[in-house]
Amino acid sequence: MKEKVVLAYSGGLDTSIITAWLKDNYDFDVIAACMNVGQDDDMTQIEEKALKSGAVKVYIEDLIEEFIEDYVYQGIKAGAVYEGKYLLGTSFARPLMAKKLVEIAHKEGAKYICHGCTGKGNDQVRFEVGIASIDPTIKIIAPWRIWDIKSREDAIDYANEKGIEVPVTKEKIYSRDQNLWHISHEGGDLEDLKNEHKSEMYCMTISPEKAKDEASYVEIYFEKGMAKKIDGIELSPVDIVKTLNKIGGENGIGVIDIVENRLVGMKSRGVYETPGGTILYAAHKELEYITLDKDTLQYKQMISLKYAELVYNGLWFTTLKESLDGFINKTQETVTGTVKLKLYKGNIMVAGMESPYALYDEGISSFGASDLYDHKDAEGFINLFSLPSKIKALKF
Repeated sequence: MKEKVVLAYSGGLDTSIITAWLKDNYDFDVIAACMNVGQDDDMTQIEEKALKSGAVKVYIEDLIEEFIEDYVYQGIKAGAVYEGKYLLGTSFARPLMAKKLVEIAHKEGAKYICHGCTGKGNDQVRFEVGIASIDPTIKIIAPWRIWDIKSREDAIDYANEKGIEVPVTKEKIYSRDQNLWHISHEGGDLEDLKNEHKSEMYCMTISPEKAKDEASYVEIYFEKGMAKKIDGIELSPVDIVKTLNKIGGENGIGVIDIVENRLVGMKSRGVYETPGGTILYAAHKELEYITLDKDTLQYKQMISLKYAELVYNGLWFTTLKESLDGFINKTQETVTGTVKLKLYKGNIMVAGMESPYALYDEGISSFGASDLYDHKDAEGFINLFSLPSKIKALKF
């Protein structure tokens, strides 16, 4: 009986040729596993393509709901943004996909899992650390680290030799990863930093120049840090992201061009579209400003940086990340309320907020009189607050 290998299969360039390459180089039954996290693909077509390429069995796993509810929504609550820009679209998906690959391997009795990540990228780490965190006995096959193919051009040539249909050409060579949360674009002319990226590449949004001339308003209601309603209508997390993707896309929201520090040590340039996610992050952040006290808010901002780094590095299933979740979930107990945003040609502006837990008190914050704040008290406060500065000035 042949050994089995579970291949993380997308139907893209890399995994399309890997199916054939595994058949040529190993005496394995290849089981293709396609994880649907909301990418704009025809799953029936992908299944047919995998079987045609040599897979003996294909799993099509619908993970969209779990992806948004358990991974993306937790990231929003954490305020996790990598290096000030990246909303972790690919990073959120990989641990879930790794978990599902292990489940399929256990079900099929497979000792091997294969992925199409390159030896220069972050995803190889995210997949393999995720798999090892769940079942360290599973062996990994990573073709990009061992085969003779050196570039995407070589991969296209291999596909042509094998008669494998692939969705890219040497002229249209961007490497893309898409899910419901975002789409990324890498490679091609983006590798020269002197080049302005072309808005023609956009798939989920449009350029601000082409956005409509009137502003859009959207109200988002959060409950304990989780978006529940759009414009007063209760929706599932998946439908909230879909709705905001549409609204954000038509207003030119959510495109970043970033040169990021990869985990493996190099800098790389990518263009990411996250229209709905950018809106959700902005609204959630504004709500935290009025519902969290100063010390908690500022400490959480530090935690958010570390949390984003852990997710980016593929360390989702770790004690530190799970411990940070405990802190984050505690901070979100009062992050409930409605945020109204104004969207206009790529810009997001606050147009109003309300929360039953708002720490802002108009009576105290206004310039008028207040029972809780006496202007005369400020003099004594300033005298004590400035005491170290006074002592230093007198001594030196």
